[in-house]
Amino acid sequence: MKAALSNHPSPALRPSLTASAQAVFRTLVADGPATRPQIGALLDLSRPTMSAAMGELERLGFVEKVGESQGSLGRKAALYRAGHEAGHVVAVDAGSTHVRLRVSTLDRRLLHSRTYRLPSNHKVMDEEISLAVAEEFEAANAEREPAWGPLRAIGIALPARVVRPGSGDTASTRQDRLFTHFTPPPDLPLILENNVNCAAVAERFYGVARGEEDFAYIQIGLKLGMGLMLGGRLVRGRNGAAGEIGHIAFPLAPGLSPAAGEIETYLGTEALMERVLGAWSEDAGAAPADASELFALAAAGHVQALDAVRRHAEDIGALVATCVAVVDPGLVVLGGGVGTSPLLLPTVPELAARLSYPVTVRSSTLGSDATVLGIERLAAEQAMEGLMSDGARTENSSH
Repeated sequence: MKAALSNHPSPALRPSLTASAQAVFRTLVADGPATRPQIGALLDLSRPTMSAAMGELERLGFVEKVGESQGSLGRKAALYRAGHEAGHVVAVDAGSTHVRLRVSTLDRRLLHSRTYRLPSNHKVMDEEISLAVAEEFEAANAEREPAWGPLRAIGIALPARVVRPGSGDTASTRQDRLFTHFTPPPDLPLILENNVNCAAVAERFYGVARGEEDFAYIQIGLKLGMGLMLGGRLVRGRNGAAGEIGHIAFPLAPGLSPAAGEIETYLGTEALMERVLGAWSEDAGAAPADASELFALAAAGHVQALDAVRRHAEDIGALVATCVAVVDPGLVVLGGGVGTSPLLLPTVPELAARLSYPVTVRSSTLGSDATVLGIERLAAEQAMEGLMSDGARTENSSH
């Protein structure tokens, strides 16, 4: 199945902007609606320079008036935001259990969203996920409105490590399986990124790690994963495998040989439920059908469920300690279907600190939207760079 959007302006036709116009536009995209005086003060631009910059942006449709703001002296000033011609991005979380899609402006105004529950769980990228992405993208395209403006970039988060074209073996990552059914529109930036890395990006800009330069986002659910931010930069590694904690050597014990991916199998929700159901006593009542029911029973005070969750929290604490011993991030954000449960606290941070080094552990508050918000951010950044790619013209105005 082919999913495509047409009539997108070629990057070669985009006009160049002065440095001040670029700065003004970036500020509106990053911070949202503002008046000319507010932006001018923030960027230290003179009134003539500010006026010229806004004139450039208005002529291109990159900014638009959205109302007025009351000043401290009683004067009203026009309020501006990113305009229609700045366009929009499509962000897709091609996950192991769901495909989530967001259409949004560059300044994160939501235009359209969709969520599709996959018929079965998928631990690797495959054709069923590709088909779901193609169908959801096509359905979103059918809802497209002229007011959205041109599509500027597409971002897709994958449940796999990702290597850049020409820099690694894309067959081993299975990332090319995305294109089995999905064909992206031509002449548009397409950003592919690991889903846990995307969640880490979202945490840094919108979540409990907002503004933090160093932290690790650890996903605990059907699969394991870690997104690592150091010095404010996402760490990917030479093979795109930085943070692939599911491949930590496990088990380590006499008479046993470590197997690839075995720790992910052991700590994933499927194996957790196998252990829980195998140990469930007849006098404990009906056994939970899945991890969600297990944690709900534990939250309600069910003794056997609480014991199972406590043991799982100890295992997670040991995993977190291993990660802390390697990268010492100072802050760990727990996410994923299991990782966000408050029942993991305080066991995980106490055990992690005891087994490794001092670390703050927080639960993600972004929920299931973390990944799609992260890839949306990366797609918007790419779109922004595309709009600004012709560089800045020289200016004679004073600042």
